[in-house]
Amino acid sequence: MIITIGGLAGTGTTTAAEILSKKLDIPYISAGSIFREMAKEKGMSVLEFSEFAEGNDDIDKEIDKRQAELAKSSKNLIIEGRLSAYFIDADLKVWLITPFDIRSERISVRESKTVDVAKEEIIIREKSEALRYLDIHNINIHNMDIYDLIINTDSFNPESLSEIILTTLKVI
Repeated sequence: MIITIGGLAGTGTTTAAEILSKKLDIPYISAGSIFREMAKEKGMSVLEFSEFAEGNDDIDKEIDKRQAELAKSSKNLIIEGRLSAYFIDADLKVWLITPFDIRSERISVRESKTVDVAKEEIIIREKSEALRYLDIHNINIHNMDIYDLIINTDSFNPESLSEIILTTLKVI
């Protein structure tokens, strides 16, 4: 079984993937981890690398390629990433949403920065990503038509969120 979990920064995609991975006893991979690893390889912050990626389509293509290759080589996998649903033939495609202020608070805690700095960086990063996704893949990140399940993670704790996804898996 292949599951994709997508969402903007701070929606809880990694937490959801980790919990489902444990409950289903299947591995997960993260596009964000790949992106952060590539940023580190270049000696850049995530924000710097995001801006750098605007002029380098090969970065996004490499992330997509790595995810697709991993999905093809596995029968059971959870793939976490904003565009994963577009490149992976998944049994279930999930998109997580959360209000901007909540996402900003989560990121400020996770990355040890002020909420104001987190908000500013999120706006810059998401604008950059939306432009890249449209330019490189002709994907409008705000179009939810591809997803089977959309969940507001502000309405549920991580455990409840995982139960919603597991219940959905039982009926597909």
